[in-house]
Amino acid sequence: MARTLKIRDLTLRDGQQSQFATRMTQNQVDRVLPFYKDAGFYAMEVWGGAVPDSVMRYLNENPWKRLESIKNGVQGASKLTALSRGRNLFGYNPYPDSVIEGFCRNSIQSGIDIMRIFDALNDTDNMTSSIRFVKENGGLADCAVCFTVDPKFSWQERVSALFKGRKMPHTLFDIPYFVRKAKTLAALGADIITIKDMAGLVDPATSATLIKALKNEVALPINLHTHCTPGYGVASFLMAMVNGVDIVDTVIMNFSGGPAAPAYEIIQLFADILKLDTGVDRAVVGNINRELRSIREELAKFDQYKRLPPEIDLSTYSMPSDLAQLFADAAEAAVAGKSDTVLTLCQKIEAAFNYPEPDKLVQNAQIPGGMYSNMLAQLQEYKLEQHVDEVLKMVPQVRLDAGIPPLVTPTSQIVGQQAVNCIVDKTQGKAYYSSVSKNFIDLVKGSYGKTPYPVDPAFRQKIAGVREETPYDTSKYKPQPNPDLAEFGGARLAADEKDQLLLELFPSIAEKFLRGVRAVEYAAWQEEHEVRYVYEAPVSVWEDEFWEQLSLNAGYEAL
Repeated sequence: MARTLKIRDLTLRDGQQSQFATRMTQNQVDRVLPFYKDAGFYAMEVWGGAVPDSVMRYLNENPWKRLESIKNGVQGASKLTALSRGRNLFGYNPYPDSVIEGFCRNSIQSGIDIMRIFDALNDTDNMTSSIRFVKENGGLADCAVCFTVDPKFSWQERVSALFKGRKMPHTLFDIPYFVRKAKTLAALGADIITIKDMAGLVDPATSATLIKALKNEVALPINLHTHCTPGYGVASFLMAMVNGVDIVDTVIMNFSGGPAAPAYEIIQLFADILKLDTGVDRAVVGNINRELRSIREELAKFDQYKRLPPEIDLSTYSMPSDLAQLFADAAEAAVAGKSDTVLTLCQKIEAAFNYPEPDKLVQNAQIPGGMYSNMLAQLQEYKLEQHVDEVLKMVPQVRLDAGIPPLVTPTSQIVGQQAVNCIVDKTQGKAYYSSVSKNFIDLVKGSYGKTPYPVDPAFRQKIAGVREETPYDTSKYKPQPNPDLAEFGGARLAADEKDQLLLELFPSIAEKFLRGVRAVEYAAWQEEHEVRYVYEAPVSVWEDEFWEQLSLNAGYEAL
C-alpha cells in the first residue's frame, strides 16, 4: 500500500496574498469553489492572514461571509484552515482570553476545521489559549513553529563585540531547538505540528534533517510550509517527502512560485515517482488552474512578476523527455540524500515552469521578501534608497539587540523599520536608536512575550525605561467602543459578536467598513418603510383621491 502525502492547498489565502496582495473578490472565489468541492485536497487554507483585513479595506466585503461562502461551496469535502498569530491574533497587541475565545469559537462555527496557530517569537505561552479554545470548540489545533536562522555576523564583528564586552550568541536555531518547541506544543494539545518557513529559508539539507528528527521524536502529523522566493521551495519539499513528511502546503500552478509556495502540480509529479498517494483529482485541479489563469489576468495590476507558467493539466499532461529526466534524477538524488544535487535539479525544474529566478538578495540577507520591500519603501520616503545595503547590514544587529526574534509578521516589520530608523539616525548625525517605534519599545520591553535570546537589561533600560522583562497586562485591555449611530436610525455600529470581533481585531478598518454596512442597511430600511406606507394606504378612500395621495408619496418611485 502506497504511503500517503496529504496536500494542503493555499491558493485562496496564502497564494493570493503572496502573489496578488490578497485582492481576490468574492465573485472570483465563487468561480472556483464548485471545482474545489471535487478536488480531494486534504485541506484548504482560506482565511486568516491578510484576508479579513483586505476584504474589508480594499473590497468592501465581509470577512465572515467570505468564510461562510467557502464552507457552503466546499461542503465538507476538504478541511478548511485559517491562520492565527496566537495571543496577537491579527494585530500587534496581545488580546485577553475573552477576545481569543470569541474569535476561535466564531471561526469554527463559520467553517474553520483547522486553526494554524503560531507566535512570532515562538513563545509557546502565547499559543496556549488559542490551542485550548480551538479544541474546546471542536477544531483541530495546527501548532506552527516559525522557522528562522541565526543572524549572520562576520568574524570581525564578533571580535569587535568581544572587545566591547558584548555577548554574541552561538548557534541558537538548530535542529534540537525546533524539536523542543514541537514537543512542547504536542504536550499542550497540538493535533498537527507545522514548520512554518515564511521566508523560504529552509534549504534542502536542513529540510531533510529537520523532518527526519521531528518524525523520530514527535508522534503527530508533521506539516512543512515554505515559499519559493530564495529558490529552495521545491527542493526542500522533495527532501521532506523522502524523509516522511505527512503534509505539505502547495498552491495551484497559476498562483505558485516566487513569493508563493511550490505548485501542487510539481509536487504531484514527484509524489508519483516516489509512489506517494495524495488523493487529489488531477482533472479537477486542471479545471481550477484554468479558471485561476483568467483570474490572474484580472488581477494583473497586483501581479509583481507577470510571469505565467505554462498551461498544465496533469490528467492529460505528457512531460517532455528532458524534463522527465530532471524529475527522475532529482528524486533519485533525494532518496540518496544528495541535497546539493537536488537543489540544482529542482531549480532547473522551476525554470522549466517559468518560475522567477531565485532571489539572491533575500537568500543572502536571510529575511522575508516583504520585509525587504517595506524597508526599501521606507528609505524611499526619506530619499535614502542608496543606503539600502547599510540597512541590510543593520538588521542582524537590531535583531540581536531585540532578542533575536524570528522574522515573521509582526516582528519582521518591527525589526525592519528599526533598522531603517537607525540608518536614518546615522545620516542625521545622531546615535543609533535615537528614533524608536512604539512597537520596537514593546518588543524589547517584553510586551510581545519572551524572546528566544535574552535582551540586555541595560539596552532594555535605554529603550523601554525598565531593566526587567515586563509582559503585557491583558487585564488593562479596553474593548473597542460600539456606539449607537444616530444618523442610521440609532443602529449599533457592531450588530453582533462577529461585528464586534472585527472591531477588536481591526479597529479603524472595521469601523469604516461597518459604518458602510449600517448605512446600506438603513437606506434599505427607509426604502422598505416608504413602500410599505404606500401599500398600507387606507382602502376606503375614493380611487381618485388614493392615486393623488400615492403620487405625492415619496415611496411612489419605489413602485
